[in-house]
Amino acid sequence: MSLWTSLEPASATVDPGGRTTVRLRLRNTGDVVDEYRFEPVGDVAPWTTVEPQTLRLYPGTTGTVELAFAPPRTPDATAGPNPYAVRITPTEHPEATTVPEGNLTITPFTEVRAELVPPTVKGRFRGRPKLAVDNLGNTRLTASISGSDNGDHLSYDIHPSNVQIEPGRAAFVKATLKPRQIIWFGSKEQRPYVLAVQRSGAKPQPVEGTYVQRGFLPRWLATFLGVFMALAITFVMLWIAYKPQVRTAATEKLQEAGISTLPPSPSASAQPVVPPLPSTPAASSAPAAAGTPASGGGGGGSAAEPETKETAKAPENTAAVAVQQLDARDPGRHICYRAYVAGKGWTDPECDGTMAGTVGQNLPIKALNIAVSGTKGTAGSAFVHDPESTNGKGHYNAPWSGKVDGIDNYIGSTKKDAPSMLGFVINVQDGVVCQTAHVHNEGWHGLGCDEPGGDHWIFGGTLSNDLWLEAVKFTV
Repeated sequence: MSLWTSLEPASATVDPGGRTTVRLRLRNTGDVVDEYRFEPVGDVAPWTTVEPQTLRLYPGTTGTVELAFAPPRTPDATAGPNPYAVRITPTEHPEATTVPEGNLTITPFTEVRAELVPPTVKGRFRGRPKLAVDNLGNTRLTASISGSDNGDHLSYDIHPSNVQIEPGRAAFVKATLKPRQIIWFGSKEQRPYVLAVQRSGAKPQPVEGTYVQRGFLPRWLATFLGVFMALAITFVMLWIAYKPQVRTAATEKLQEAGISTLPPSPSASAQPVVPPLPSTPAASSAPAAAGTPASGGGGGGSAAEPETKETAKAPENTAAVAVQQLDARDPGRHICYRAYVAGKGWTDPECDGTMAGTVGQNLPIKALNIAVSGTKGTAGSAFVHDPESTNGKGHYNAPWSGKVDGIDNYIGSTKKDAPSMLGFVINVQDGVVCQTAHVHNEGWHGLGCDEPGGDHWIFGGTLSNDLWLEAVKFTV
């Protein structure tokens, strides 16, 4: 060997996007003049330059060249120690090639880019955007993903919620957005939200998006129904004002005809078939949105039935009267209902998805009156406050109560000292019944339906002994 070499220093450190230099010294230990060519080799060779590229030395003399390293700020510049080498080829003796080696440490850097695809999603019940997360740094990225919005209008199901991404790679996170309250009537509403990428020891990186929630039914339908109801009320008032004798006779005939077409009032064979109550309480294992009926212990007696004393004046406007009149105008599947509100008494009957009860007045419901048409009957049971509860939950105050089409069914109790209702279970003999309940301090719960092939009942309300039922909506 006719060449001596030395790297000064042998190990160096550089930041991505920066520059550092290393001095290479060499001495011609041979006895002839020689010229040396320099060529960087190894993984860092694309970012290495040598100045000068050739060097001519006399025997016994020493020369110096400079190695400059300038790694880019990209994922290709892998963080950590990176070996490098320089091939030195003598012109006079090309077979005597020398390759001195050194070590270059590249410092780590983190750069994350996140983007929603698409940034705006639309839907009535859910939206499904994707979050693309790109690791533009030179070290592995570990992060968690979370969602939030002003007003807590949406719930978030994110999968996966934690990601690990190698340098220069990307990951896609699927998100499902669900509105906490359904828009039954009206135009769409925009609900801005944020998906945040959280890295350990760093501030969350927010990515903004918009969920456009559409109404379940168009606004023009609500306007049409409002105009129709106004015309109907005007017609009824004119009928009462100018033809009282005809109205009385027609009402009596309508009641007689409606009652005469219904099956005989409840016998064992006429009652709707309903799932039996379990023999042991199961409310403690039920989720907040769907309860399992427990055995009806004490507390409340039988379900509320209307007073047996009837006045000689107009009959009480019950759910059965409302559903008979609605079925006479529009034959088919209908459900009408009213609520007995503490301190106010019975509300007027509501039908097919409108609200019965109160919202924002802190008044609990104590009983419900329900009647159906086109479903072969309905049954239900009340879940009420339990003053002797040891697990923080209420209990069922009575077994199931069932009635056929066109007949009033009552659950709960209207007695002065009767417990407040926390929730209910309900089903219909033929088809599906859906419900949504407004619970004190929790607002409207999500829509739940008695799915065919399931338990053949649906629970609405809350199991908590400290809350109560304030309003309900039903559809069939």
